[in-house]
Amino acid sequence: MTTDELPAPPPPPQQHGRFTSEVMAGGSVVEKADDELVGGVRGAIGVIAVVGLIALLGLFSIWWLVFVVGVLVAIFLHETGHFVTARWTGMKATQFFIGFGPRLWSFRRGETEYGVRALPLGAFVRIIGMNNMDDVEPGDEDRTYRSKSYPKRMLVISAGSIMHMLIAIVLLFVVYVADGETFANGAEIGGVEAAGPAAVAGLMPGDVVQSIDGRSVEGSGDLGRIVQANEPQESVEMVVVRDGEAVALNVTLGSNVDEESPLFGKPYIGVSSSTYFDTIEHSVPAAAANAVTDIFPTSWEMTKGAVKVLNPVNIFTHVAGTNDDIETRPTTLVGVTGLSDDVGEAQGIVGILFLLAVLNVFVGVFNMFPLLPLDGGHAAIATYERVRERGGERYYADVAKLMPFAMAVMMVLMFLFMSGLYLDITDPVG
Repeated sequence: MTTDELPAPPPPPQQHGRFTSEVMAGGSVVEKADDELVGGVRGAIGVIAVVGLIALLGLFSIWWLVFVVGVLVAIFLHETGHFVTARWTGMKATQFFIGFGPRLWSFRRGETEYGVRALPLGAFVRIIGMNNMDDVEPGDEDRTYRSKSYPKRMLVISAGSIMHMLIAIVLLFVVYVADGETFANGAEIGGVEAAGPAAVAGLMPGDVVQSIDGRSVEGSGDLGRIVQANEPQESVEMVVVRDGEAVALNVTLGSNVDEESPLFGKPYIGVSSSTYFDTIEHSVPAAAANAVTDIFPTSWEMTKGAVKVLNPVNIFTHVAGTNDDIETRPTTLVGVTGLSDDVGEAQGIVGILFLLAVLNVFVGVFNMFPLLPLDGGHAAIATYERVRERGGERYYADVAKLMPFAMAVMMVLMFLFMSGLYLDITDPVG
């Protein structure tokens, strides 16, 4: 018998407030009796009101509605991943709700209460005994999350992120089959400032910059970063594609003289640019293979992006208006939903599906950061408990000691959300 299969004594009971318990459990811990469930006319009115509010988005933009419905489906499938794996591994799941806050409508099937709550800001599955702060009936201890083996706990807690990755793979496959695989392949010059360094060197609108001094340029962001890594008056060699031919141009960098610009004094060439995209057509098998393999580099890029956005310095500088780097800017679903309108108008449903695929990868990656109350925080606790096991005896972490850390993480996430919402309203992306 392995360590994971040994019976584990329940942790000592601890008394905690409802808010603390819900933070650590990831959702409501209050169970309702059958006569307290919300149904009938009241439940119907509540659900209709929520559905109506979501449908109102279609009056402003059909693409907003399509995108938000896609997000809600992803949220539902995330929780379905937790729910199905919990049931499969013998855990007891007592609640499955879309939304947070007061119950609008609910019903019970077996031991689980299903329903909709007032605030459509997410969803949750209530699995009993998530940690030593969660008191359960003695007869249910062997069905708690904490009582199960390390592999089972890791499967259940990571199932939501796994589901996001599966969603992304399916969406990418559909996009690749329908419209091919699009990838960044340079920075296309839009406008050229008269008598500016680029104009003097011979750059023209429509040129696609491929490299600068041998450094590959995959998009507009690379163009700006590489130029600003030099000094004014230095000369760089730019290789551009013009009418299908590669052309090498020597550009002497100027100095930004706009005192109102955060780039004042930095090198510039006097152009506007956008990322240039190429498209590869795929067969169905190739589309399936690339949809899977593309998840890995995309996940890495999302990880790096999340770390940049979480940097408090980047948040402050964006709010202060001294940072215009889109890659470090915090944003919310409000901003991404607004961007979906531009994407939908330009690329149709394929563009929306690709945007949803990227969003699912980001959420899947971010959700597994080892921070409470994210799923990754629970995975980190499970791993720590596994490491601390000695002599075949299960170890239970005292998660109450992590509450200050969890609250600090929640404050940072709230600050990130409020900053992103402020920027999305005052300076929309796109």
